Amino acid sequence: MSRARSVKYALPVFALLTSAACATTEAEPQVSAEEQAYKDAIEMALKPATPEEIAQAERSDPITRANFWAAEYQKDPANAAVTVRFMRSLRLIGSHERVAEIASAAIPVHPTEHELLLELGRSFMAQERFADAAQAFARSADLSPPTDAAPLAALGLAFDRLEDHAQAQEAYELALEREPNRVSTLSNYGLSLALTGQIGAAETALRRAVAAPGADGRVRQNLALILGLQGRFDEMVSVDPNAPIRTVEANQTALREMMVPVTRSYDGLQQLDDVIQDVERTPAAPQSMPDLQEADVEDEGMADLEGAAANGQTELAGESTTPPTNGLRPKLRGSQNR
Repeated sequence: MSRARSVKYALPVFALLTSAACATTEAEPQVSAEEQAYKDAIEMALKPATPEEIAQAERSDPITRANFWAAEYQKDPANAAVTVRFMRSLRLIGSHERVAEIASAAIPVHPTEHELLLELGRSFMAQERFADAAQAFARSADLSPPTDAAPLAALGLAFDRLEDHAQAQEAYELALEREPNRVSTLSNYGLSLALTGQIGAAETALRRAVAAPGADGRVRQNLALILGLQGRFDEMVSVDPNAPIRTVEANQTALREMMVPVTRSYDGLQQLDDVIQDVERTPAAPQSMPDLQEADVEDEGMADLEGAAANGQTELAGESTTPPTNGLRPKLRGSQNR
């Protein structure tokens, strides 16, 4: 057979094969409307929340907020930012066992994510597990950016609760290097100085706190307390001109009755608060008295320290329950520029 005749017979066969291949490719199975709807529903369920949805959830009550972040965490448990928010929402409803559980899973996956350790430490603080909190805060501080004061400020508060005021003050000072006008840090630093008898330095720190933007009534009340401990009762009134007169009078009466060189512990400061409230309780016009403890540290996530502690004692693997020693003091990046 000649070459021309071979080609002539081969062309129809090639065309037939090509046509069959195209037909096979185009004949894909059709997806039913029900199956497509299910597929779309799954994709929608796994889609991250929008900024508007997140903002609305953050304005909701604590339970609603926790449920929202639980759903977001289920969508993407490997997302560190979502995990941090989920832990925070759990802490604020007192679910500390679950916080520890989430931290145990997340920290090995994100070993350099300092906010995970920060939230874990705050959970420990809420449970009054101050040694564990100090460990978590120290690790968080070592990993945090050189401009983030929150882990160091929290570490200072944990050390103060452990009655280790020297290390507490060092932590506050490092935090203030990072953010010099941080109101809660200045206020807590001032109270810590007062606990070690450094009343003049305490007054200086608290005056800085009162002058800083964002200072509230509690910060002014702390300064009034320090002035009262020095017997400067008239100046107490000028610190907060808007304070109810009965509150000022209660401060003065309580301080005169309990005048000592310095109150040595946070428990002692709380006793002062209790006496003041007793003086204020009259049938005529009862007044609420601001707490005379650490400053409101909502920006550090610890405003709920006095809340009910959870019964669970779940620990993150490797966390010690023994009080920290001098070896715990973190070697912090940027602290050499003191």
